[in-house]
Amino acid sequence: MKLTSHTLLGSSSISHIVGKLDLLEDEFELYGKDTGKIRLNVLDRLKDAPNGKLIVVTAMTPTIAGEGKTLTTIGLGQALTKIGKKALVALREPSLGPVFGAKGGATGAGKAQVIPREKINLHFNGDFHAITAAHNLLAAMIDSHIHHGNALKLDVNNIFWTRAVDMNDRALRQVIVGLGGKTNGVPRETGFVITAASEVMAIFCLANSLEDLKRRLGDIAVGVSTDGKLIKARDLKAHGAMTALLKDAFKPNLVQTTEGTPAIVHGGPFANIAHGTNSIIATKIALKLGEFVVTESGFGADLGAEKFFDIVCGYGGFSPAAAVLVATTRALKIHGGVEGDIAQLSKPNRIGLMKGLANLKTHVNIIQKFGVPVCVSINRFTTDVDEELEAVAGAMRGEGIPCVVSDIFEKGGSGALNLAEEIVAVTDKIPTREFAPLYNWSLPIDEKISKVAKEIYGAEGVYIERKAKRQIEKLNSLGYSHLPVCVAKTQYSLSDNPKMLGVPRGWTLTVREVLLAAGAGFIIVIAGDVMLMPGLAKTPGAERIDVDERGEIVGLF
Repeated sequence: MKLTSHTLLGSSSISHIVGKLDLLEDEFELYGKDTGKIRLNVLDRLKDAPNGKLIVVTAMTPTIAGEGKTLTTIGLGQALTKIGKKALVALREPSLGPVFGAKGGATGAGKAQVIPREKINLHFNGDFHAITAAHNLLAAMIDSHIHHGNALKLDVNNIFWTRAVDMNDRALRQVIVGLGGKTNGVPRETGFVITAASEVMAIFCLANSLEDLKRRLGDIAVGVSTDGKLIKARDLKAHGAMTALLKDAFKPNLVQTTEGTPAIVHGGPFANIAHGTNSIIATKIALKLGEFVVTESGFGADLGAEKFFDIVCGYGGFSPAAAVLVATTRALKIHGGVEGDIAQLSKPNRIGLMKGLANLKTHVNIIQKFGVPVCVSINRFTTDVDEELEAVAGAMRGEGIPCVVSDIFEKGGSGALNLAEEIVAVTDKIPTREFAPLYNWSLPIDEKISKVAKEIYGAEGVYIERKAKRQIEKLNSLGYSHLPVCVAKTQYSLSDNPKMLGVPRGWTLTVREVLLAAGAGFIIVIAGDVMLMPGLAKTPGAERIDVDERGEIVGLF
């Protein structure tokens, strides 16, 4: 029988999951049989209830195919449920860019998925569309304001706010709007970002309440006036309508895993561009509803985990109980100097495997810098050989790092029972040190960049280009130097160069631009050649996606 969301779900509707979580009738809205939204009033009822333990799943530097963080997150949640813990999974929503691009969907795989997977990977409950609409409403109001007299004296050559679309479309990186005569507006250069890179997405995921969401939207810096004044979204009176577009989307989505573990899937910022984790409001609700909450931070520990610890935990007030670091033999080999495609990396190569351990150990050290206990989970693939898996596990254990081999794709939660037991044991211990961010937000901007570059990425130094230096000076003069930094760089290397594999030494982080995300509450530091609008590959995933004669979507997974 063809595996579909319907067959995976069986007879267990979302109402069954609502019952598991003891949600009251007025705390949940059904969106069909399989999904719905949790109302924010649940936090009022449970404000005095204890929080569960927060487990963050991250990874070593990944290959282009990914190492199975989402799979491990879901599998660990299922395994914790199997050993009698009340567990929830908290994940990001997939962006259509990767879905139709190279990476594909983001709902897990095999026997560890969140369902209904077709709905989640495509339109879901309309959250991404609402975020795109809110972003573009502000863009439209900017151009309309200029067209109708420009009372705020916006400098058309100094407008920061672009437009957004949830698609990989390189042709939209730089565009000119307002062509075709004066009735069509004022011609000016602008561009598009992918929705996952929109500041509205970041705000959506960092806001602690609907009121906080509205305030942050009002704080968005859209440009500078001709007399040097910073113009914000509230100056255009746009933030109220933007909040109206996001009001329903801001309620977290409740679904379930293939084994019936509750899953909250909400928000979706990229980690190589933005901060890379699901919404704070979703995590807060999950922590009130369960004993354990397993969440995922994007890409490797140098990107997703660092931003989770330094930005998200600061705004959400979180103290992670433990972290899971996902590794694979193929990622170890590529960082050990083995060349070739995934098939080549899947072949036994003990020398390359052991050389690649340096990258894995670096990511362990990154997590430990924050005072968070870490357990390594080696994600087993069908092509893996036991000798290589045990060699990696033995090497990590030999250095005092808990390490297990997980077989989640084939076995679901049963394939992660050892990981679940290890996490429970780790979180039951009295921590040797308390969780703490890498840096104090009050440090100067360049010092914060330097600490992340040197202590997390292993850079020897930082080179800030002239344009970026001027931008830092401007942010200092505007009073934004106190914000944390969110570095946008490649996910395929600890450095800012995707070709520098393993553990690069003697390199310098090059900062091209430093941008303000005043509403989100962080400073975007663009390093290397990372793009805020990805492009499709020569053979995109969209070519294999179709609807068959039975009306079912095929080729999405």
